[in-house]
Amino acid sequence: MADPFAPPVLIWILSYLLGCIPFGILFARINNINLREHGSGNIGATNVSRILGKKAGLMTLVGDLSKGVAAVAIASHFLDPAWQIAVAGLMVFIGHVCPVFLKFKGGKGVATGLGVFLVLMPLATFTVIGVFAVTLWSSGYVSLSSVLAALFLPLFGIFYQYPPEFMAVSVIVALIVFHRHHENMQRILDGNESRFLKK
Repeated sequence: MADPFAPPVLIWILSYLLGCIPFGILFARINNINLREHGSGNIGATNVSRILGKKAGLMTLVGDLSKGVAAVAIASHFLDPAWQIAVAGLMVFIGHVCPVFLKFKGGKGVATGLGVFLVLMPLATFTVIGVFAVTLWSSGYVSLSSVLAALFLPLFGIFYQYPPEFMAVSVIVALIVFHRHHENMQRILDGNESRFLKK
């Protein structure tokens, strides 16, 4: 049940700070590696997997995903209107993409966004996981798979008739994910993008 004494702004700030936790950077530092100086320089699970191995990559994925799940779960407990919960989901995503601890230079937000929408829009999210998997299997590109999954999420949200507040956040997240991957898309067009799965 929502707690009427919990000001939404406090939950939103907490959500943002949760999003700012850079799991990829932390796992790399444990191994005395500056993740920004290796591979793509991104702090997400794909780059961590390439630099530190699949176990570290999986741990980063779980950590980043858990931030999204936790923020929305906390917001759902303390807040009631759908729009307030939706803002918490957006704030944790923004925290990952623009973390104050890393001078606002964060990751691309895919895993954290996945965590957010697993709680907000579970049916639509499981459906786009299928889109991601099929695209990855057929192309080998994580970036392309992520972008297509993000862009399809609002469409499946419409199909499953989720609240408009959740839909609005899914559109914002999709646009940000697309923007954060624009260099990857250009490299795919140029034939220079690295495949995660070898074809």
